[in-house]
Amino acid sequence: MISSVRGTVLAIAGNQIVVEVGGVGLAVHVTPEHALSLRLGSEATLRTALIVREDDMSLFGFRDADELTVFDALRGVTGVGPKSALGVLAAMDPGEIVQAVALEDDSAFRKVSGIGPKTAKLIVLSLTGKLSVSVTPKRTAAPKTTSVADSVLAALVGLGWNDRMAAQAVEDALAVATDTERAAVPALLRLALTRLGPAAHSTAGSGS
Repeated sequence: MISSVRGTVLAIAGNQIVVEVGGVGLAVHVTPEHALSLRLGSEATLRTALIVREDDMSLFGFRDADELTVFDALRGVTGVGPKSALGVLAAMDPGEIVQAVALEDDSAFRKVSGIGPKTAKLIVLSLTGKLSVSVTPKRTAAPKTTSVADSVLAALVGLGWNDRMAAQAVEDALAVATDTERAAVPALLRLALTRLGPAAHSTAGSGS
């Protein structure tokens, strides 16, 4: 079991990073917000969970023990796989998840992409009394839209798209985003990436 990794960040692409540990590059799945906080060439320390399946081995990384604890708890819920659990953590911090469960607020989980009404209710029922009450909300008030857009633009450029394509994608995303999405870097980044698409990324490096 790989419980933590520390090494140099070699690559950042969406919600996956590559960390070099002992000369080996490990692909690690993280939340988009976590990826945005990292820089190429810098050292990163992550708490990790290695998910082994018959045809796949995937490593998921987290900033601290609270995120890892909540991730493991979410995976224990019927119908919630590791990617869905990571999606919940991309939308809510551990404190918000604990609070939603304590208040039996399944609507908070229904807002997460890929989590339906039945699964949202099951998350609340399954996790009641199982999450640490010591976990407290960590996020502060939502940043201004301008700073969010700037952060998303910088992230897209860092991922390989040129300035023009990145700026257009951010503008398009802002045009269709809700107020909540405009105030959250992960949400606005997802919208912008949707508009760029995989085909656009393959040509991002050509021209400016």
